[in-house]
Amino acid sequence: MTFMMLDRNIVAVSPSSVSRVLSAAGLLQRWNRKTSKKGTGFVQPLKPHEHWHIDVSYVNLCGTFYYLCTLLDGYSRYIVHWELRKTMTEKDIEIIMQRAREKFPDAKPRIISDNGPQFIAKDFKAYIRLTGMSHVRTSPYYPQSNGKLERYHKTIKTECIRPKVALSLEEARTQIAEYIRYYNEERLHSAIGYIAPKDKLEGRDRQIFKERDQKLEAARAERKQKRLDMRQRLDCHQILTTAANINSLTQQDNFSISN
Repeated sequence: MTFMMLDRNIVAVSPSSVSRVLSAAGLLQRWNRKTSKKGTGFVQPLKPHEHWHIDVSYVNLCGTFYYLCTLLDGYSRYIVHWELRKTMTEKDIEIIMQRAREKFPDAKPRIISDNGPQFIAKDFKAYIRLTGMSHVRTSPYYPQSNGKLERYHKTIKTECIRPKVALSLEEARTQIAEYIRYYNEERLHSAIGYIAPKDKLEGRDRQIFKERDQKLEAARAERKQKRLDMRQRLDCHQILTTAANINSLTQQDNFSISN
């Protein structure tokens, strides 16, 4: 909320001020999560298209389950490609990955997946080798290893799929496509500094952070000047009030002496 209001020139305040106001209004819920030490040795990507996370999730449409396959860039959280299909075999995975590669033909990412049957198939290994990519599978029975994509699937189901209740496959695809456009281009992501994934992918993050700092600094300077002006007005008012009181007392003393 802090950076969304700042980017849209609504108000320039610090995150602590926003947290304080929301807390006073009872709109914050404390998290009570235990920190897991497993997977702390994972080396995070330092630039776009170093890691592509891939996973398959189920989507229930009117009692029928479909497969939602998503490719996510680990550096920027940008959704590289996605498809909602009736089947999800190894060939389907190859088609989805090939369409993702066509969007970024120069990318040679490291593919991170779970141990699903599609990802351990010999044909998939051959495809990875022929395309010049590499492949790493996460620890069995530990979905947190692919947590970036797991968290995204939870987000899209919570914010898009379940609330909108699509009545057909085509309607679901349209709704998902619109949400992913919003997710990539507008939605501020907390894990990358409250900017949109597309801005992170295209290297605009530093400029955005610089503009935010400038706006906050200008707002602080403006508030400081306002407080100084108010203090000066109060001082002038006190001086004038004191002078008026002295003048009134002097006139009373002169009146008493003359009498």
